Amino acid sequence: MSNVCEVRLWGRAAGRRAAGRRGTGPLVGIVLALVAALPAGAQAQNGGAVRAPHGMVSSETAWASEVGAAVLEAGGNAVDAAIATGFALAVTHPAAGNIGGGGFMVIRFPDGTTTALDFRERAPAAAHPEMFVGPDGEYSSSIHHNSHVAVGVPGTVAGFWKAHRLYGTRPWAELVTPSVRLAADGFEVSERLARGLRGLVEGKGSAYPATVAAFSDGGRPYEPGEVLRQPDLARTLERIAAEGRDGFYRGETARLIAEEMRRGGGLITEDDLARYRARERTPIHGTYRGWDVISMPPPSSGGVAVVEMLNILEGYDLRSLGHNSAPYLNRLIEAMRIAYRDRARWLADPDYADVPVHRLTSKDYAARRRATIEPGRAGRSDPTDITEPDESPQTTHYSVVDRDGMAVAVTYTLEQSYGSGITVAGAGFLLNNEMGDFNARPGLTTTSGLIGTDPNLARPGQRMLSSMTPTILARDGELVAVIGSPGGRTIINTVLQLTLNLVDFDMSIEEAVRAGRIHHQWLPDQVRIEQDGVDDATRAALEAMGYQVRVGGGQGLAHSIMIDPRTGDRVGMPDPRNPDAAARGH
Repeated sequence: MSNVCEVRLWGRAAGRRAAGRRGTGPLVGIVLALVAALPAGAQAQNGGAVRAPHGMVSSETAWASEVGAAVLEAGGNAVDAAIATGFALAVTHPAAGNIGGGGFMVIRFPDGTTTALDFRERAPAAAHPEMFVGPDGEYSSSIHHNSHVAVGVPGTVAGFWKAHRLYGTRPWAELVTPSVRLAADGFEVSERLARGLRGLVEGKGSAYPATVAAFSDGGRPYEPGEVLRQPDLARTLERIAAEGRDGFYRGETARLIAEEMRRGGGLITEDDLARYRARERTPIHGTYRGWDVISMPPPSSGGVAVVEMLNILEGYDLRSLGHNSAPYLNRLIEAMRIAYRDRARWLADPDYADVPVHRLTSKDYAARRRATIEPGRAGRSDPTDITEPDESPQTTHYSVVDRDGMAVAVTYTLEQSYGSGITVAGAGFLLNNEMGDFNARPGLTTTSGLIGTDPNLARPGQRMLSSMTPTILARDGELVAVIGSPGGRTIINTVLQLTLNLVDFDMSIEEAVRAGRIHHQWLPDQVRIEQDGVDDATRAALEAMGYQVRVGGGQGLAHSIMIDPRTGDRVGMPDPRNPDAAARGH
């Protein structure tokens, strides 16, 4: 598929809810022809921004973006394309793309109305606050993060199914079938994927024969250019294509998951799987200098924290301070410090805790917190106060906009890179280790980062706190951009800085995504700055203010889309920090 091509679409996409399902038409033929051609070299290196007049997908792999764009070209809406893209990432980006994990979806419809889908993993019925304690009576990090007990009930398939039932327009099977073919026929392994798979099968995955079998060539790590085929995963996806959510949460796949849990001492049962439901929620909605900010509500902390920081920063003339100057970063860091402390104190699954969303996202609250900031001076993070648990940076985000202006932002994850490292024998997919996002144990709060406060303790059915922040920006009733990122707790600050780059500094989406990023998360009390993110003089000025600064590495993978206000073109920008990422449009 070319990046830009003229195609007549079959009528307008659905509005708030799909009135019915269209016939199969030529979509399957178009997509399967595309998939058949992919091993010839579609996984090109990230070529930067892509412009197209009708629709756009920006994601972690060219394979997934091609599949999503084909759905748009053949008449599907943005939700259809998001579902197809997500399943394709489950095949081509096993580090974080998944059917064994969970996440969030934010949707803005062409009429400006919005909704959010919560398909975060849930704790199994046998979960309890003391579940991460070992036989010696002490907290065990290994149980918490690196065991079958660390696996939460997966939500991705249920989330995509619910999104499709509410807002999709194409038949479900057509959206899953391209991924069946990708898994069965295989695709060329890139250099980046080869490194990741080697680390998996020689590292934590080496303890699990099903993982070695699924992600190596008879125990030998794949080399770049070789073809990765996943027949067990293809059969699982075939069941999902044929049976919908029941193809995962009941029947053969559910039986295989439950067997894997019993084999490894995990807690998830077939009844846990059958009971899982995705939730539709009201998005967080804030404003910043006249722009609308639409993001994910709890159990994600992302939307609340981004809006809180934007409200604080709205009281400063950031543009006059200069992008990534020391005075500018001083204000950003202090806003981050405030919001991340509030995150640790208040945010959790709203079905299990009283989360003061209105207060935390109010302009009055932000004004009071802004008054505590001393410009030109580092604040203080008290290590005797609440601290936060670890959250892995391995997640994936993708963005979709269709011809009618429907926008979808999706962020989903397995938690750590390749999740638990546990592959379901006979089913071919990796399981998450999301239970690690629950607090360690009641009352166990330490300066090293453990937290024992009540709201985010493990309980039956509870969804663990997350930083995922799929976000949509609008202005004067018109769609402007779809943004988000992986990166654990850095996600929130990446989305914050993308928004500031667009609003305060009038950057193009390419400039906004390429710009250097920083991170502060309250504790540890340290500023992290990307390599080459600031010059030596700026770093020295921050240190003179009292900040501990660490420079190095990258932050986030913000695969984004922006609408050109002059032409209406969709401009897709895959983050250059990942050479395999791509945007595809029509």
